[in-house]
Amino acid sequence: MALNKVMLIGNVGKDPQIRYVEGKPVAELTLATTDRAFTTAQGVQVPEKTEWHRLVMWNKLAEFAEKYIRTGAKLYVEGKLRTRTWQDQNAIKHSVTEIYVENLEFLGQSQKQQG
Repeated sequence: MALNKVMLIGNVGKDPQIRYVEGKPVAELTLATTDRAFTTAQGVQVPEKTEWHRLVMWNKLAEFAEKYIRTGAKLYVEGKLRTRTWQDQNAIKHSVTEIYVENLEFLGQSQKQQG
């Protein structure tokens, strides 16, 4: 048995970028998730930490993203991890891990969207 499931709540880092692959729309965007700062029982201060996630949406979700998702939007997303590897012109290997979104929900508006 195997399970590949990601669930995130965070804020969109920038408007989605749309492209087409074999005529199908693909949206790519970033989502920031932040762990709040805290102080341990021993008085050690742990600073806030933000992680950035690359999201990929296909077909209807990509069309939805293009129309409605904007920088600062708070989203809940569910998806699967996918890692791509490629070699550039200088023969340097690169890899990136992305979340292929299968479901999303708006959770509210940021200050930018309300203004």
